[in-house]
Amino acid sequence: MRTRPLPPDLGTAFHVREADVLGIPRRRLAADDLRAPFHGVRVAREESLESVADRCQAYLPRITGGQFFSHTTAATLWGMPLPFRHGDELHVGAIPPTREPRTRGVVGHRLELPPDGVTLIGDLPAPTRVETWAQLGSLLRMDDLVAAGDWVLSQGESVEDLTEAALRARRRGAVALREAVDFVRPGSESPRETQVRLILVRAGLPEPELNWTLRTTTGTFVARLDLAYPEQRVAVEYDGRQHADTEQFRRDADRWRAIADEGWTLIRVVAHHLDTPAHDVVAPVRRALLAERAR
Repeated sequence: MRTRPLPPDLGTAFHVREADVLGIPRRRLAADDLRAPFHGVRVAREESLESVADRCQAYLPRITGGQFFSHTTAATLWGMPLPFRHGDELHVGAIPPTREPRTRGVVGHRLELPPDGVTLIGDLPAPTRVETWAQLGSLLRMDDLVAAGDWVLSQGESVEDLTEAALRARRRGAVALREAVDFVRPGSESPRETQVRLILVRAGLPEPELNWTLRTTTGTFVARLDLAYPEQRVAVEYDGRQHADTEQFRRDADRWRAIADEGWTLIRVVAHHLDTPAHDVVAPVRRALLAERAR
């Protein structure tokens, strides 16, 4: 028997209550062209559920007023750097007196947020970037929390916003947030850049300038440096590429030469150096800084 088409008003994801209102029998909702990723929800069989955003769209018909996607789910929707892949479960928060959800595939949270603490990412309700960062305080290691904070600053938020969120936090992880906010800096463009900066600062070296523009004496652009000590003419860069193609390598080699021609020392850090940071990150940078001072 041919399956009866569903009304287009239902969309590709809907709550069974919506179907009930339209008089669609429950047996139709058990047909092979639909699946039930969450209790009470039906999604067209051809719709993807692979990404976090896909699963949030599928769960959206269950979201009530006062509920929103939270924690690592919200961080993933924002594109915030996380040290791990988001699992299949979604995190959904609720502002009291709204109750947090308790259902398969969802981790519910009851959360207090400021009046302007929830926004939309497309059509998905989520905390603001700052509030999302604050929710990660109990989930991330310190360096990862700082890297996420650096990312938030790169999106136009301020250190003052993060500080206010950290001071307002009363949940588990509040202490970590207050410690992390002392280390966040505008200008960092990747978690590994943040990690290298933290390694240097914790070793007692001066704090570098971030993404500093190197120019010739006549003002011609030479390079944009990840971390720079302009007075000592020392640059530190993290290179995360495992294999560069020939053309890219040539461009990089020309760039390295141009930096050297301006009298700068360039310390390149690659992934395995982070396994032995004292020897392979701190020591060469310290030597370069001392050598420039001795000149």
